[in-house]
Amino acid sequence: MSAVASVVVAVGAATGLLTALGDDGGGAADEARPAVTRTPRPQPPLAEPSASAPASARASTRPSVRGASGTPAPARTARKEPSRTAETAGRLYRHPESQVLDWVRTHSGDPRRDVIASRVAGHPAAVWFADHTPATITARVRAVTSEGAARGRVPVLVPYAIPDRDCGGHSQGGAPDLDAYDAWIDRFAAGLGSGEVIVILEPDSVAQADCLSAAERADRFASLARAGRVLKDADPAARVYFDAGHSGWHAPARQAAWLKQAGAASPDASDGVFSNVSNFHATADEVAHDRAVLEALGGPADLGAVIDTSRNGNGAPPDGEWCDPAGRKLGRAPTLDTGAGRVDAYLWVKLPGESDGCRGRPGTFTPSYAYELAR
Repeated sequence: MSAVASVVVAVGAATGLLTALGDDGGGAADEARPAVTRTPRPQPPLAEPSASAPASARASTRPSVRGASGTPAPARTARKEPSRTAETAGRLYRHPESQVLDWVRTHSGDPRRDVIASRVAGHPAAVWFADHTPATITARVRAVTSEGAARGRVPVLVPYAIPDRDCGGHSQGGAPDLDAYDAWIDRFAAGLGSGEVIVILEPDSVAQADCLSAAERADRFASLARAGRVLKDADPAARVYFDAGHSGWHAPARQAAWLKQAGAASPDASDGVFSNVSNFHATADEVAHDRAVLEALGGPADLGAVIDTSRNGNGAPPDGEWCDPAGRKLGRAPTLDTGAGRVDAYLWVKLPGESDGCRGRPGTFTPSYAYELAR
C-alpha cells in the first residue's frame, strides 16, 4: 500500500475482533496475538479474519457497467431523517469485547495498564466486520445494534468486505465477487434493527479505486451505491458515510467525482463522507478536506462528514510513514457533538494500539504502541 493510502489493516482483523494474549513481561513479544474469538453471552462473535482472496478472484469477468438490475435493492420507503442535535453527544457505544479490553483485564500488574485503560479502552470505538460469512453476519450485526439500542448508545459499524479490497495489500480479501458482496450487504442490513447507528461503508473502497480498471471501478461504485440504499432502507435511522480518503491523498474534486459515482451525493443512500480512517492527518486538515469534498460533491446541504481522530493528535509524520509511525498521539475523543459545521462526528474507527503491521502483526493489539500514543 502506498504511503498516501489509508492504512486499513484487516489481516487478523479490527476492533472487537480478537482476544489479547502475550506481552506479559516474561519475554513474550509485545503484541496481542490472534486467538479464538471470545464469545460472551448474549453476544455472538463479531468477525473473524478474512482469508486473502487470490488475484484471480478480482471482478474481471463481470458485465460492465453493472446496473441496479443485477441484484435489486429492496423498494425504498419514506424515511424520517435522524437528528444530528447535541442530544446525541456522548452516546456512542463501546463494545464490551475488544483486544485492548482483554489486555486490560488480564494485566492488572502492568505499569502501563491504568493509562491504557483510561485513555484507550475507556473510549467507544468502531466494530469491524471484515469477513465474508453470509450465514452469520446478520446475527453478529444484530448482537451489536440490539445491545447498543438497549443501552441508549449509538454503535459505529464498519462493513469491510468489498471484493479486491486494499488492491492486494495487507488488508486484501473480501467477498469473492460483487454479487456475493451485494448478498452479504443485504444480510448485514437485516441486522441493523431500527435504532440509530453509524455505518462507515468500506474504508479505502473509493479513494483506492485507481488500482481498478474503469469498468471495475464502475461496477464497484454501483455496488456501493446499492449498499447505501439497502442499509438506509433497512434502518431509516442509520447514518451511512462514504470513503473520502484523507487530506494527504486525492484532491477534493477528484475524490468527489468518484464519490458521486458511488452514490454519496444521494440522500437515499448517503449521509455524507468519512475520512482519515487508520491514518494520522490533523483534525483541522481533515475538516477542511471534507468540507471541500462535500462542496464539490453537491447533494443535499445536510450531508456531513465524520473523521477518524484515533491517532491524529500530532498530525501525520513529515516523512509520510504510515506503518505504526513513532511520535504519534491520540486525537480528539469520540463524540457526536463536534461544534464544527458539516462535521457530524469525531470517531475512533481504528482502535489505538492495534498495529498496522510493523510493531506487531497486522491488526493485533500492541500495548507498547498504545501506551506511546496515550502518554
